[in-house]
Amino acid sequence: MKLKSPYFICCLLLFFPIALLAHGVSSADQATLDSGGLFSYIYVGAKHMLTGYDHLLFLAGVIFYLKGFRDIVKFITVFTIGHSITLIGATYLGILADEHLIDAVIALSVVYKGFENLGGFEKYLSVKSPNLLLMVFLFGLIHGFGLSTRLQSFDVGTDEFLAKIVCFNVGVELGQVLALVPIVFLITLWQGKKSYNAFYKAANTYLIIAGIALFCYQIYGFINNAH
Repeated sequence: MKLKSPYFICCLLLFFPIALLAHGVSSADQATLDSGGLFSYIYVGAKHMLTGYDHLLFLAGVIFYLKGFRDIVKFITVFTIGHSITLIGATYLGILADEHLIDAVIALSVVYKGFENLGGFEKYLSVKSPNLLLMVFLFGLIHGFGLSTRLQSFDVGTDEFLAKIVCFNVGVELGQVLALVPIVFLITLWQGKKSYNAFYKAANTYLIIAGIALFCYQIYGFINNAH
């Protein structure tokens, strides 16, 4: 049976986070960092972003709202500046927070973006949605803090400490670009089709559902670890 394209893509999106549960640290990644020098930090940073379903879902939500390549570059740059500040700064200063709580807030950023894209502020709250550029920057700071907690889970050592942090951040940026290319291509390709409105509503509804599910998962992890 042939599925209508919007629903087929949304089914793929539904299983996307499940397929990317590698988001986190592993002994294999630690071994790579131990033996690969600074380049290994670029590699692990890129890998982490490519498996960072929460980061990518938020960015997909941002791209849905934008019109034109210039806007995409502007907003992604602002997001990059935000997460680079906290990734590098928090890691260098050794500022830590519970990773489940940080990831729970990141999950709420996914909910926020889907809600905004569907006009939730105007429809249900009767207010204008907050300035998107500012919100993307603020959420970028939060996402960067989440990335910092992951990097600090590794044994980085003290040699070339700042260089390792910067290389990890460079890897994150490369992974972000690699992940965004197919997302931007898919969304921009679909915008001219009759089925785009159905796809838009279904995908952003999924963002809300996925964000709530990820939030509950992280809160469960936090409570479970507390005992």
